[in-house]
Amino acid sequence: MRLLSLILLCLVLSTSFFYAADFKLNGVYTAWGQSQHAFLFDDDAYDHNYVVQMLRFNLQGIANENLRFVTRLDIAQGWWGVDNALRTVQRTGGTGASSLFDFKDTNFLIHIDQAYIDFRIPDTPLGVRIGRMWYGLGNKIMVDNNYEGIQVDLNEVIGKKVTFSWAKVSEGVDDLSDDEVVGADVRGNTDARDAHLVTLNFHNQTGPFSYDAYGFYFNDASTKDMNAFVPDHLQFFKTRFSAQVTELTAVGFAGTYKKDKLSIKAEADFLFGSDDIRNTIHGGNQMWDINDGDLSGYNLYLNLNYAATDKLSLGVVGGRGSGDDDVTGGDGNVNKLRTSGFFYITEIWEDSIMPDEEGITPQGLGAPNVRGYRELENSTILQVNGTLKPFDKFSAFLSYNYILATEAIHAWKSDGEGDWFIDPDVSADDIGQEVDFRLSYNFYDELNLTLRGGYFIPGDAAGYLLRGTTDYDDPAWELKSTITFKF
Repeated sequence: MRLLSLILLCLVLSTSFFYAADFKLNGVYTAWGQSQHAFLFDDDAYDHNYVVQMLRFNLQGIANENLRFVTRLDIAQGWWGVDNALRTVQRTGGTGASSLFDFKDTNFLIHIDQAYIDFRIPDTPLGVRIGRMWYGLGNKIMVDNNYEGIQVDLNEVIGKKVTFSWAKVSEGVDDLSDDEVVGADVRGNTDARDAHLVTLNFHNQTGPFSYDAYGFYFNDASTKDMNAFVPDHLQFFKTRFSAQVTELTAVGFAGTYKKDKLSIKAEADFLFGSDDIRNTIHGGNQMWDINDGDLSGYNLYLNLNYAATDKLSLGVVGGRGSGDDDVTGGDGNVNKLRTSGFFYITEIWEDSIMPDEEGITPQGLGAPNVRGYRELENSTILQVNGTLKPFDKFSAFLSYNYILATEAIHAWKSDGEGDWFIDPDVSADDIGQEVDFRLSYNFYDELNLTLRGGYFIPGDAAGYLLRGTTDYDDPAWELKSTITFKF
């Protein structure tokens, strides 16, 4: 009887809100056709063609100018041909490719990315959001993910906006205990303490110059069981020999300048923290970095674009991220907390909109089945590009990229006893060269068709990162067609 009364009460309250609120709906349907070749630098080992799709709705219920709810739903999100495949609850399950997509409802079901209430306190400069929402800083190099938590805006008091946020990143072993030692969960974890993220962002604008100064602090207390949320509890594999992040602090600055024909984007980030888990081995699948417990890193990014004519623009992009010169000791390297791969420079090398986060397809050498770098991790990139718009509906983009490892990458192989031997005498820093293109045509204002792709010529360092050896050096290439309908 109590359950029935509760259900009736919820229906009455929700119906009342629906009648009182206005609704705003928009979204996008996208289908991607992918053709990927030699992503392991071996034509005989990697030759894949597939299609994926996603229908996304952004829904707002607006009660008044100060109160609304926001949700984002992915509907019919799936990889064509695997929608009926069984799924496990672990990335290490044996049911096939779809087991990569744990907990993401990629079998043509509904997945809710965001759901939160957004309200402003009348007659104050304060705005508050509570629920599951996006957390990001700068150009999405360090943090770009959905978390549950609280965000508070202070508007037009100190600069344009100051945003303070807190997120519960991990709830221990998914129960109500916060004890250091409890019964093991399905992953074997016994430390049930939580992980938290706090961010602070200052945003301001002066004429054509807009900028953000920001910082974050992350703490993962669940270290007694010798694993950390990043990377051990993620539903995907990170780059080989990654540090286990137990504490991380970062500060950064990002700015944009737009005036006349010139536009500039820039960012600088500095990170430091700790890896409190003392590993003596790299673990299965080359998981962990062995370090002295100290972590540090940085990212530098500059993007210049000049509109030479009404139809032609020219650009230069430069990026540099710190790396680890010794994955068997010394300080560990860290460039980010967690990202979804939407920071973009190249099509193949670091482009990685991933199945673990927002997308559902491996799109670049940062994919978990290949495990290259994401964003600027241990990469120094220089790009020159041009965009031609011969008429309103069509544009053509072409770029050339030269890529080095910031710190040399060493050869590695199995030691035959479950760990991995890192060769201290064999290393390289030449990651490779890449040429990318993108052709885009707007059939209507709402409907776009794009053909894009890239051709990556690997250097020795890329071979060491992905395979541990230079025995494979076939160029990796990709073609991708995309149809996008926005409404």
